[in-house]
Amino acid sequence: MRKERNEKRRARSRRAAISLLSAALALSVGTAFAAAPSSTLVGDWRVETEVAPGKAVAFDVAPTAWKTVVDEKYDALPTFNPSAANWARGQVLNAVDACECAVAFALDPASVVVKLAATGETLERGKDYQFDDAWSALGRLDGGKIDANAAVLISYRCVESRIDSLVLNADGSTEVLQGEPRVLSPQPPTLKAGQKRLVNIYATGQIAKLSDANVFPIDEAFAEANPGDVDAFVSGVASFNADPANGVPSVPSVSDVGAAKRYLPKTWAKLTSGEELRILAWGDSVTACGYIPDECRWQIRFVERLRKLFPQAKITLLTEAWGGRSSDSYRNEPPGSAKNYAEKVLALKPDLIISEFVNDAYMNEETVARRYGEMRQDFENIGAEWVIMGPHYVRPDWMGLTSERNCDDDPRQLTRGLRNFCADNEIPFADAPTLYGKLHRAGVPYLTLMTNNINHPDAFGMELFAIAAARLFEVGETAEASETK
Repeated sequence: MRKERNEKRRARSRRAAISLLSAALALSVGTAFAAAPSSTLVGDWRVETEVAPGKAVAFDVAPTAWKTVVDEKYDALPTFNPSAANWARGQVLNAVDACECAVAFALDPASVVVKLAATGETLERGKDYQFDDAWSALGRLDGGKIDANAAVLISYRCVESRIDSLVLNADGSTEVLQGEPRVLSPQPPTLKAGQKRLVNIYATGQIAKLSDANVFPIDEAFAEANPGDVDAFVSGVASFNADPANGVPSVPSVSDVGAAKRYLPKTWAKLTSGEELRILAWGDSVTACGYIPDECRWQIRFVERLRKLFPQAKITLLTEAWGGRSSDSYRNEPPGSAKNYAEKVLALKPDLIISEFVNDAYMNEETVARRYGEMRQDFENIGAEWVIMGPHYVRPDWMGLTSERNCDDDPRQLTRGLRNFCADNEIPFADAPTLYGKLHRAGVPYLTLMTNNINHPDAFGMELFAIAAARLFEVGETAEASETK
């Protein structure tokens, strides 16, 4: 009974420490973010940005442009299926195609013209074909003029997005660098030597004018970073989170540096001794990751980083993943199923399990504590240690967000539940949500990292997962200090 009371007391203390740390981080971040220049809309497509104390410049942004496609040939069309997911109801038009999906709201529905390739006859929407306005999935209708094997020519237009940057040159002058227009995942322009990025303007979608949601002031920590430099981004996050003078240790919110050494003794022993370490990456489509090259998958990038930290280690990586499913999906599968939890996860008896389930987002905090508590017992029974990967950010409306700006704090109950569960049970938490939540501080709208414009991260996004996990295995001043207490 006394042991149980002591455990509960320690759990409350750990959770209280997290709350205090979060408050300290908020103060720290608020101070550091003052370095981001103030930016104000002064016209429909005009922005004024502070470039020095008491000095501001106003600049114009070119409106979004339309890409026109004429007589794009499709050898056949599927039957339009109104019961399917919006993006799967028919053929996604090529120019708005995203990985396994489409770029939502990129198509101008009024511009679509469909003709039979054989005769040039113009066809009628609602009679010969149908499509989803937002997701552009077009299919033929039964009883119409498009036979199952008939080729068609489709003309349409779609809007291209762009990220422009106001930059400060070494001589104190400013200029606007215009990004490359893209329908999917536009990137900020590359800086020249000596330049600093002050603000990014995300001109996206069928908008008549800019709003505050399109303006991304950039914190000083990221001012000199170029697109694609993931290590520079993470270093920037680390630099403005650290505030030793106010008692905030080095980068606690970019995963707990040294946590693996403290909480994964079996894993640590095998890493340092050179004995084989079997790691299982277990998750959903983000872990299955069949949509980008294998070498970009987060678990492979994590193991590569781990091998650099432990050159003598012998690591065997296993992956078990199921796209579109949750951890409950595995646990509910019957014996003999290709995805049965006991046979496909527990039976592997890995030394370390790293789980990633953004699809657990339907769970509230109470459900997380119960379900993950059951899995914790299962893993202990097979002698496996555990790292929980926090979920990345997905479509704003799926997360209850109204913008890709000012989203430092993940509002999902899943994320809060996982943080608390990890604190209560001394399980390392790979803090991908913090990294995703800080992207806007670097002028990066996080949805531009999604290959499907929804929830499938690109190589940069995958690297954020890898770094979040790898930092747990670093041993810095924070870890050393905690060990000496």
